Amino acid sequence: MSLLTPKSLHPLLQQLSSLQFYCQLLRDCISSRDLRTGRAIHSLLVKSSPQPPHFVSLSNHLIELYSKCDLLSLARRTFNSILEPNVFSWNIMMGGYVKEQYMRPAHQLFDEMPQRDTVSWNTLISGYAAVGDTENVMALFREMLEGKVAMDNFTFSGAISGCSTMQQVRAVHGTVIRGGFDSHVTVHNTLLTAYSNYGCLDDSERVFELMETRDRVTMNAMIVAYGQHRRGAEALLLFQDMVHQDVVVDMYSLASLLTAFTSLADLSGGKQFHAQLIKAGYESNSHVGSGLVDFYSKCGSISDAAQVFKEIPEPDLVLWNTMISGFSMNERGEDSVVCFRELQREGLRPDDCSYVCVISACADLTVPLQGKQIHSLVVRTEFVDHISVNNALITMYSKCGNLNDARNLFDRMPQHNSISCNAIIGGYAQHGHGIKALELFEHMRKSGIKPTSVTFISVLSACGHTGKVEEGKSYFRDMRKEYGIEPSAEHYSCMVDLLGRAGQLDEAERLISSMPFQPGAITWGALLGACRTHRNIEMGTRVASELLRLEPSNASAYVMLSNMYADSGRWDEAAAIRKLMKTRGVKKTPGCSWIEVKKKVHVFVAEDCSHPRSQEIYKFLKEISRRMKLAGYVPDMRWALVRDTDEEERTLKLEHHSEKLAVAFGLMSSDVGVPILVMKNLRICGDCHNAIKFISAIVGREITVRDAYRFHCFKEGKCSCGDYW
Repeated sequence: MSLLTPKSLHPLLQQLSSLQFYCQLLRDCISSRDLRTGRAIHSLLVKSSPQPPHFVSLSNHLIELYSKCDLLSLARRTFNSILEPNVFSWNIMMGGYVKEQYMRPAHQLFDEMPQRDTVSWNTLISGYAAVGDTENVMALFREMLEGKVAMDNFTFSGAISGCSTMQQVRAVHGTVIRGGFDSHVTVHNTLLTAYSNYGCLDDSERVFELMETRDRVTMNAMIVAYGQHRRGAEALLLFQDMVHQDVVVDMYSLASLLTAFTSLADLSGGKQFHAQLIKAGYESNSHVGSGLVDFYSKCGSISDAAQVFKEIPEPDLVLWNTMISGFSMNERGEDSVVCFRELQREGLRPDDCSYVCVISACADLTVPLQGKQIHSLVVRTEFVDHISVNNALITMYSKCGNLNDARNLFDRMPQHNSISCNAIIGGYAQHGHGIKALELFEHMRKSGIKPTSVTFISVLSACGHTGKVEEGKSYFRDMRKEYGIEPSAEHYSCMVDLLGRAGQLDEAERLISSMPFQPGAITWGALLGACRTHRNIEMGTRVASELLRLEPSNASAYVMLSNMYADSGRWDEAAAIRKLMKTRGVKKTPGCSWIEVKKKVHVFVAEDCSHPRSQEIYKFLKEISRRMKLAGYVPDMRWALVRDTDEEERTLKLEHHSEKLAVAFGLMSSDVGVPILVMKNLRICGDCHNAIKFISAIVGREITVRDAYRFHCFKEGKCSCGDYW
């Protein structure tokens, strides 16, 4: 609602010449987003000639009003109309650009400023921190130090927020202490959060304990830190301390406490807390809603998360992003994309987090078209060079089989961090290009980017898929020796997989025995898979027993053991395992394959007759099988896994596996020479792997199959895995 009508405004301005009155009037316009009154004042101000003494001050308020109302072009025109803008004019205009994350024009203004104050530097540093541009944050911070520019607590908070490594945080922390700013609560709050985000909870606790003064933000940050590190009990105790110390609990405190229930996976306790939030009147609060959506999503109760989201009358961007992410982490990628589209229809402008969330969902969908559409949106925004968005795109293209696009994007990025390197190294490892993955790892080390725990998972996986056993052992040792990274269960699983693939089953079992913690299902599963590959039934039986002790409902353990018995002709034992599955109510996940053709996904199961073009598909397979046999293909009956049937029937069963049906349909439905991509929810069978090599040579096409473990790129009769899979 307008504060003044145009008719009443003009005589009032004539009567009152007080600068204080005009400024207060414009401040009211800014707080209420009253563009109508603001523009009326601006119109009268423009008509003043020459410019009155208070023109600059009033113009500064107008620049702020237009910036707050997302009218940057009008704000810039107002700024340009000032003959001699003061430092406040420059700072406000620069702040407008920073608010919208338009860092290039903001930096240009900064460079043009005839004089700068601390606010000028802080504004630009905080802007670069917000977009994740560590290089510019650190460059500006160093320039301030070298130029002995006065710093304040906001300078240090911005610099800490812009750090991308633990070493940078520690370096800035040292400068904080030397500069005497270690008593500022805001600086300590930022440090506490930074240390927690980089996995150093001990440092967060040390900062917290040394603080002479703590505020509500401090307590909230420490509660979140405990939640992030799965120390929910400590988070709950700290919240109780807040209440006992009469610290005012606000919506941020309540949202922070939800991370404690999330870390404990305490769905029941979280629901009780949710009920208390409703009683306290927070059921419509967007910030608390974000915490609840995150809690329910991470506890696997996505329907409750969606219901919370639905009941918030005016969800903000953070809540939208949390819901998009929630759908994604619960394997509801299509819903994530729909939610993103609804966000746009509501008139909200996606930020970098929005794009990262929806791109991650597209990666899990493994449907390239959706991801490419989102990428085309990114290209038209200021996030085109944003490091976290590009990292998500690299992962998405890798998971969707477009490794070349992932590499091109990586090469075009203006800067990389450890996540960028992890994404591309992981992509090469997953696609079977282990040597290139290891080359990139060495490049990463030489460029000064410190490897992380995730990096070594990709590196060990690359070694495993290329048979580089000694190199893998060396990297496993280097983790602890050179980088101080303690191997996790996932690293040990990679090593067991590496040794198992190489046939070194006894050494793999010894490694499991030497683990500093109890081996989990993933580790035993890796060894069981190796036992199947190398037909070691004795060890396989023992390993399957350990796996079923941990996870009695793990269908893959029963299936692998049953298949091992069937493979060696021990049909009675295979049948006994299948009977045990039935008795215990364990159901095998049905194998299926799918392919996207002309914007539509087609799904196939073994011996599928439900597709409208089934007759054509089977006719195509019959003809291609004839040509394959002429080229030397021999069906591998070990993968038929059926008893008491003649060879012709077993051959037909092999011929009609889901991946072969999907490949056949893809070849029939696409132009000659166009590569095709097939997805499978389980591991590709050995006969299909061999058959698709022959098919790729016969039809002269590149055929990529992504199974549950990796990509197989078939071209000219060869597979990228080198048959080492």
